[in-house]
Amino acid sequence: MSDPEEYVLTLSCPDKQGIVHAVSSYLFMTGCNIEDSQQFGDRDTGLFFMRVHFSAGGATAPAPGQAEGTPEHLTLDRLRASFAAVGDSFRMDWQLHRAGDRMRVVLMVSKFGHCLNDLLFRSRIGALPVEIAAVVSNHTDFAELAASYGVPFRHIPVTPDTKPEAEARLLRLVEDEDVELVVLARYMQVLSDDLCKALSGRIINIHHSFLPSFKGAKPYHQAHARGVKLIGATAHYVTADLDEGPIIEQEVERVSHDVTPEQLVAVGRDVECRALARAVKWHSEHRVLLNGHRTVVFT
Repeated sequence: MSDPEEYVLTLSCPDKQGIVHAVSSYLFMTGCNIEDSQQFGDRDTGLFFMRVHFSAGGATAPAPGQAEGTPEHLTLDRLRASFAAVGDSFRMDWQLHRAGDRMRVVLMVSKFGHCLNDLLFRSRIGALPVEIAAVVSNHTDFAELAASYGVPFRHIPVTPDTKPEAEARLLRLVEDEDVELVVLARYMQVLSDDLCKALSGRIINIHHSFLPSFKGAKPYHQAHARGVKLIGATAHYVTADLDEGPIIEQEVERVSHDVTPEQLVAVGRDVECRALARAVKWHSEHRVLLNGHRTVVFT
């Protein structure tokens, strides 16, 4: 007997009575078994969020248009079709995925390769449920690194005059390679509003986060000059508002007065890697749901 297929259902909708009952009843009636379920009702927005991991081995369900009780082997398409009525009745924004599918990802990088190398390694050892379709860069510094992992490298140079063409090339790559997520692994180019909208909810960035904030060149050296005691990093979805998209994950590490600027840079790189890796993992496992300018993260 083959192992049961496993799926992840995520949803958000206006909060009202009966949502959990409707979802669990649907899964029961289709012969599915809930492996894990998480939910959250946001009183501020009036929205309800839910993530359900379930198995469907050997289950049957009526195909669209068939009489109730007509046995049909469950498939992803059949589950999506039969759940649509539940989703419509509660005005749900919902998605259904196979739990074991590896999300196709593009990694983008400029001159700093620590996050790129970390994500490539985690993917190689199976710590991230992703398939890296390509590494994209506006420089050629990391072509050999990508090749060492067997990942295609795409050099897309960017200048003020060629930026629209470069972004169009990126979008073609995303479409041609069926890419579901773009990760800015220290990609140091500001994206256009049009590109941000085209990839809304599908593009993650990492940046340092200090208190106070230091912008521009050498932020860690600026932080050292001000005696910063906490080094931080924020992973967030990219929006047209620079570095202000919905936050997925943050990481901090305490530092002492005796650290050098170079040591701060090293600490900062580790913090950035950890925060970005968790954000990519959670997104790839369909654990992150958008809630306006915020996120709901089921970990």
